[in-house]
Formats: sequence, structure tokens, C-alpha cells
Amino acid sequence: MRCLVERLAVFVFAAGLTATAVAADPPAAWGVDNPNAKADRTLQGDAACTTCHDQTWRKPILGLYHTRMGQKGDHRTPGCQTCHGPSEKHRDDPGATPPDVVFGAASKNVSPVDVRNGVCLDCHKGGKRTLWMGSQHQSHDIACTSCHEVHVAGDDRVLVRALQKDVCFNCHQTQRSESLRISTHPIQAGKVGCSDCHNPHGSEGPKLVAEKTVRDTCFTCHAEKRGPFLYEHPPVSDDCMNCHTPHGSTTPPLLTARQPWLCQECHGDSPPHPGNVYSGASLPGGPVANANTRNPLLAGAINPITGQSIALNNPPPQLAFRSCTGCHSQIHGSNSPAGERFVR
Repeated sequence: MRCLVERLAVFVFAAGLTATAVAADPPAAWGVDNPNAKADRTLQGDAACTTCHDQTWRKPILGLYHTRMGQKGDHRTPGCQTCHGPSEKHRDDPGATPPDVVFGAASKNVSPVDVRNGVCLDCHKGGKRTLWMGSQHQSHDIACTSCHEVHVAGDDRVLVRALQKDVCFNCHQTQRSESLRISTHPIQAGKVGCSDCHNPHGSEGPKLVAEKTVRDTCFTCHAEKRGPFLYEHPPVSDDCMNCHTPHGSTTPPLLTARQPWLCQECHGDSPPHPGNVYSGASLPGGPVANANTRNPLLAGAINPITGQSIALNNPPPQLAFRSCTGCHSQIHGSNSPAGERFVR
């Protein structure tokens, strides 16, 4: 029993030393000039910084996100030196030497992007940030502080759904203009945020979508379009963006083009609705003068549903120009035995 207790004591002591060493080691970005410098996470260590950098500073410090003074839990709680490094030379001569890590992009002493991001990722790693390395934002030298604000009076805007778009649209201005069109997701209304569909920290899918594919991302909200269906519409099974544009369109519902032209991109000149259905063939003076005259271009063409001649079966342009989905309403897929043509 005594032997077991001694072994346990040795194990606890060794584990304590290891934990202390890990907790005390700063990120590699710190102490470039003094590799042995250690960050002081105590209230006394923060006080060395907040003597100058307090609520009267141009970016108020005390009591804000990441720096809630007086609320230290233990040595793991972040402090000033957790992010900015020990900055001993800066404390000795603030006017001549900047802190070890400077985050403000407007500062002439701003640290390199990988240094700033390395400090953030020292704590904020894993989860949705697992795929940050190699992501579009990382490869374009986007810093965490390009989107996130730390010393702010209130919430970080990019974490608030209603305000998030304003941060993203600083760079993605094309998407901003699309979101102002007549048909759009309620992005401007603040009901849909960019991060509802995208993971800005990295993704396995294209365009930083939140899921592995565009379809899976869309199905997060539009689950009724998922299927499987007895009759599948091939472009739907492939990619929602074959027909829809997600940020905004001049044609509802978020279609890339107006019907019937959108449908005719695939269904061009094949029966039962060849291209001339929408060409004015049924108008007075057109190639088909009356119901008893066949269009010579369609001689022998028969509608497989009605058995009638195509020329006799053409709807008037006033009806046909409106919408293919007026008849083919189950365009995403159908489970009806009579739904092969995606009709009602």
C-alpha cells in the first residue's frame, strides 16, 4: 500500500510539473528578442499593462472581452501578456519599442499575419477552426483580427448575425450587391448570417460552405428538397446552384435565369416541348396559322402524354411564357407514381 501511495505521489508531482511548464510556455511568436521570457497571466502581470492601457485609452481595455479584470479563475485565464507577449522592452520604454505582438493593422509596427494568427490559434484551435490551414482566407493572408474585434465596448460584430454581413461585405462586395436584389435570402434583414451557410475558418467543400457540398448546406434549411424521391430531377441531384444563385437574383425564387429560358438550357428542342413552343408559332401570322395547320418543322412530332401533334398541342405564348413550374410544380423530385414528368 505504501509503495502504491509513493508511486502515486511521484506521478502527481511529475504531472504537476508538466502542466505548469505547458501553462507557462508562451506561443512561439512571443519573445522574439528574449526566447526565455514568460508571460505573466496574474492580475499583477496585467496591472503592468493596464497602468497605461485602461478605460481612457483610445480602445478601452478594462472589463471588455478577453480582459475582464478581477475575474481571474486561475493561471490559465487569459491576460494582456497572453496575447501581446511579455513585452518587457515595451514596458521599459513604451514610446520607442512596441509590444512583442501588435494586432492593429493600422499600426506601422503591426506583426506579421501568421504571428498574430498563431497567438489566436494557441487557444482557439480545433472545432470549426480545424481546417484553417490551407483555407481560402488563410492562403490570402487574412488575419483573425481582420474580421474579429477584441477590445470593443459590446459584442464582436462578426459574432452577431444581424451585424455579421457588414463585416463580410467589406471584402465581398459583389455578394453585397446581390443581396439587395428583389429575390434573396433575408441577409439584409439579419435573419440569415453569412456563417449560416459558410465556415470562414475552413471547409471541406467549395466556397467555404459549412457542409461538405453545396446541396448538404442548402438542406440544412430546405430539408423538404432533400429526397430521396421516386423520380429525381438530375440537376437538383447534382447541385442546387445549377438553377439557383444563393445571394440574390432578379428572378424569384433565386433563379439564375427566368423561366422558361432557364429550363430550356437543358430542355431545348426535344419533345414534348421543343423550342418553338415559345417562339410565337401560335400567334396570328406565325408559321401555324390555325389549329389544322401543322408546322412543317414539327411534322410527325407527337406528344407522348396526350398523343396529339406537337403543333396542335402547343399552349398559347401568353400562358407558356409564364412558368414551366405552373405544370411541373414538383420540379425538385416526386414520389407520385404519376410524377415522372414532375407534374402535380
